[in-house]
Amino acid sequence: MKNAMMIDSKDNVCVAIEEIPKGSIAVYMREGKEISLPVLEDITIYHKLAARDIAKGEPVVKYGEHIGVASCDIKAGEHVHVHNVEGRREDLEAKE
Repeated sequence: MKNAMMIDSKDNVCVAIEEIPKGSIAVYMREGKEISLPVLEDITIYHKLAARDIAKGEPVVKYGEHIGVASCDIKAGEHVHVHNVEGRREDLEAKE
């Protein structure tokens, strides 16, 4: 039974669609395949968990979009939220 979801194959987080307790398994679909991931912390419904290890300074990607940058190393299965992600505004006026 799936208890998390991932929208885009570029995502490095998935979203809990129900409470997922520490020590259980998150199950979600990625590119048509069912993925199982051990959960390292209690995850509140609609909160994010790392789908893979995310290095400090690496973009956090949800729904195919950068939503911030990891402020520390985040292990697969850990809660991803304001305590380990910092926002970085993109310069939308920059010319390429």
